[in-house]
Amino acid sequence: MTERHNRILELLARKQRLEVSALANILAVSQVTIRKDLDYLEERELIRREHGYALFGSLDDVGSRMALHYNVKRRIAKLAALLVEEEETIMIESGSCCALLAEELANTKPVTIVTNSAFIANHIRHAPYARVILLGGEYQNSAQVLVGSMTRQCSEIFLSNKFFMGTDGFNEHYGFTGKNHLRAQTVREMAENVEQIIVLTESEKFLHKGSEGTVRTQDVSRIYTDEGISRDKEAFLMEHSVAVFKVPGETSQEQSFEELPLVLWT
Repeated sequence: MTERHNRILELLARKQRLEVSALANILAVSQVTIRKDLDYLEERELIRREHGYALFGSLDDVGSRMALHYNVKRRIAKLAALLVEEEETIMIESGSCCALLAEELANTKPVTIVTNSAFIANHIRHAPYARVILLGGEYQNSAQVLVGSMTRQCSEIFLSNKFFMGTDGFNEHYGFTGKNHLRAQTVREMAENVEQIIVLTESEKFLHKGSEGTVRTQDVSRIYTDEGISRDKEAFLMEHSVAVFKVPGETSQEQSFEELPLVLWT
């Protein structure tokens, strides 16, 4: 993905809907070039197209949420992927950072991914190492995720060392939070039979509180985020023995992963 692709995603995330001609003018390229860019992004399910327009889509859709702060989320996913060993079985829930983690793993190493996200299963289906076990349950169309008692029963079969999850917000009195009751409940239940709970999230999520608790701070072993996390939130996590791994934030120039500085607090 090029820097222009990333700029298109950020513009659409802010405006929701833009004409192809407007995008061409803003980015100082031809409409033919913009259409090729939009074709590429649509194939990756990051945007939607209408005649003469590009649309960001619903914020409840994982593909759309992946477009927000895409570079930061991709850096978080690449760093978190280093924790996973070949031939390991891991659990991943339906967040946008989690989807990029699944994509990174499915393209680099043989692992088995147990997930409640139909989006993730579809997103990585053509990757060379894609090996997915999709949990059953009630299907939520907009989020492309499976929830409910059947999802809990299916997840109990698997004993995984690592559970990767995203978050909609953070509350110091509880911990990590979600917006949807059934999804939050499913995350809590998926987290019950794992040794390590690992949160992947961009730092701005710490500015939101959410309405439903998912996992408590003290139950999380690691968090992967970016350098935008506030000092007080970082200190709070450290006090609760959470290892914090940070990658460069939005203002950093795109660079190879090997060049990215890593900041770790434990």
